[in-house]
Amino acid sequence: MKAWICRKTSKSDAIRKELLFMIDQINATLRRIPTWLVYVLLSLPAPYFLYLGATGGLGVEPINALERKLGEVALQLIVFGLTVTPLKRWAGLNLQKFRRAIGIMAFAYVAMHLLVWLVLDVQILSQIFADLVKRPYITVGLAGFLLLVPLALTSNNVSVKKLGPKWRVLHRLTYVAAILGAAHYVMLAKGFQVEPLIYLGLVLGLLALRRVPKSKSRRRAVA
Repeated sequence: MKAWICRKTSKSDAIRKELLFMIDQINATLRRIPTWLVYVLLSLPAPYFLYLGATGGLGVEPINALERKLGEVALQLIVFGLTVTPLKRWAGLNLQKFRRAIGIMAFAYVAMHLLVWLVLDVQILSQIFADLVKRPYITVGLAGFLLLVPLALTSNNVSVKKLGPKWRVLHRLTYVAAILGAAHYVMLAKGFQVEPLIYLGLVLGLLALRRVPKSKSRRRAVA
């Protein structure tokens, strides 16, 4: 019995060491990736969507489809940004280097999503205000965008030094903006759709992980 327990323990230790070695290798590779490359890669979907819209690849309602795709990429990047801290705390995977790039590109896609709605979809100023009153999901989405504006403007080293501890407090607005973005998607959906609920669940779940005490997360990462 003791021998079986020892074999099981040694096997578990070997697996844990292999996983830690693998994570170290991944982190070493990530450190060699320049941040500018992340900006380039994350910007590629936008011109591709524009190309699809110009060539009829977005269906019979290309403007609505373009709005939706830009919004989906924005929400995906917001969710991706929320995974950075849990991945480091729970798995030891360090993506902190790319967090700013992910956040700025998420804001860029939200801005493009809003711009398409303003310029290509609605176009008339009075209609914009009417939509804000008649369609709550637009108000929710716009509120999320407005919260992201100061975060995008202060996503630089100068602002970090100037604001000091207040910078972290300010950037907690990311969490509220993420919830509003996911809620906007859920409210926008016609009828019962699973995908928007998945995004909302991911946002809430990732935010809940942040409430787990650090000591517990470390124990689980090592176990």
